Formats: sequence, structure tokens, C-alpha cells
Amino acid sequence: MTSDRVLQVDVSRGVATLTLDSPANRNALSRAMRAQLRDALRSALSDDAVRVVVLDHTGRVFCSGMDLTEAAGGGVREQGVREFPDLLEAIWTSPKPVVAVVRGPARAGGVGLLAACDVVVAASSATFAFSEVRLGIVPAVISAVVLPRMVPHVAHRLMLTGEVFDAPAAAAGGLIDVVVADDDVDTVLAGQLTALAAGAPAALAETKRLLRERTPTPDFDPLLELSARYFASEEGQEGIAAFREKRPARWVPVTD
Repeated sequence: MTSDRVLQVDVSRGVATLTLDSPANRNALSRAMRAQLRDALRSALSDDAVRVVVLDHTGRVFCSGMDLTEAAGGGVREQGVREFPDLLEAIWTSPKPVVAVVRGPARAGGVGLLAACDVVVAASSATFAFSEVRLGIVPAVISAVVLPRMVPHVAHRLMLTGEVFDAPAAAAGGLIDVVVADDDVDTVLAGQLTALAAGAPAALAETKRLLRERTPTPDFDPLLELSARYFASEEGQEGIAAFREKRPARWVPVTD
């Protein structure tokens, strides 16, 4: 794994802010990003001084999903992608509230990352897409945290079409919680953090456990197997190659 830092960590006034900082690859979930997020989250959750965790980002894109440059030729299994389900599970089961701040596009695994959080604040210009099917892969792992959040028929359509949808549509479908003007994101975020920090730590943890009890932590193993199979499949490798080469995949109908 590279030693390059792709994550900023700041702990101040009871808030641990984990900032995705790899704009060159659109904050993709590379090996380095997954490992650094995992370690930073583990540290924040074990720090009694931390009351709330925030996932933020630098650059225009919140997170573009898995790093497809690492997926080419080998597939998801060779990436050690078990780290991603572990990361989603850690956020999902965290006794401390986790807030995602989405200031720009989120795609595929990036949508899964924000969906695992307790509160999602998004800029009105942010966009979202379950782009997996257009790459010949399946949104299997992220479905474990996305489906409990979303209105079922909305998730059904968006996961099948892979189309881009805006922040108001994401809020209406249950994916995100608060949509605000781009210039107001920090102000609204501060208000949410103040509200969360006003709760007693043990009461917050028990309330989150109670809420998550309605949707128990999923068994990621069969979802990971499905994801791995499609990453490594002929369709998956063709879709990844087409994405990298900026061309239509072979299965896209040719139009006159």
C-alpha cells in the first residue's frame, strides 16, 4: 500500500473530521483510501474526547467509488476489498453519530459510503448515481446500507438505470437527509453537529443501537462474493476498460 496520505484527520471540540483528500482520482476508494479511512475511523471511535465523526472531502467530487485503475485485470478480490464492507459496517454500527458532507458528485461505492452514515448533509449542486450496471458490475455490497435508507421503488429504478440524479431527488428518495444551498453547507453542518453533541454519549449510542436493530448488520459475505464475481467477469472487465478509455462499452446499442 502506498504511504501517500489521501485522508486528512482533524479532531477539534469533540468532532473528528475525516476529509477525503485525493482529488486527482476523484477521491476514489483506493487501497490507500480504504486503509486510511479504516484506521482513522477506528481511532476516532476509541477516543473518548470524540463525540461526532464527520466525513468530508476536498476537491469537486465527494467520492467516485472504487478505484477502477486498481480493478483492471484482476477484479475486486485482488484489491483486498473486504476492507470496504468492514468500513461500511464500522460506520453503520458506530456508537457515535457519523455525518457525511457531500459537496459534489457521489458515485457507486461513494454513495454506499454516505448511505452508511447517520446524517447526510448535501449541497444542492451535488449529484448521485449507482453507475455499477453501466460498468458491467453489481451494486451488491453497497445495497446493504443503501436499501434500508431508500424508498424501495426509487432505489429499484435508480440502481437499474444507473442514471444521474440530483440532491432534491436523493432527498425525496431517502438517500440524503438535508439539502442546502452550496454556500450554506458549513453553517448547516455546524448546526447539525451542535444538535448531535447536545445528546448524552451513552444515550446516543443506545439510541443508534435501537434504530439499527430494525435493520441488523447485514451479512456482507454473499454480497462480496457477488461483487467480486462481476468485477472479474468479462462484462465487468469490459466495462472498466471502456470507462478508462472513455468509450461506450460493447453492449451499448449503436445509434444511427
